[in-house]
Amino acid sequence: MTSTPLDLKKLKAELKIHAHALGIPTGAADDFIKRAIQDVTKALKPKKIITDQDLKRLVTKELKKYHKDLAYVYENHDKII
Repeated sequence: MTSTPLDLKKLKAELKIHAHALGIPTGAADDFIKRAIQDVTKALKPKKIITDQDLKRLVTKELKKYHKDLAYVYENHDKII
């Protein structure tokens, strides 16, 4: 079993792309993303191992607190044509 470290820069960049596609103003998107990632980081501290699916679920859950549409697009980006 191999593990991939969480790349916060990559996650932030991906979320910014989704936010831009939704037309969310840059400042607001940066704020939502910053808060969600802080919440995710805090929730992950006690965990030693987390799957990609668990991470996606957690990021989606935290994003929903700040912007439901952004959370939806992040959760379903691989299914959206």
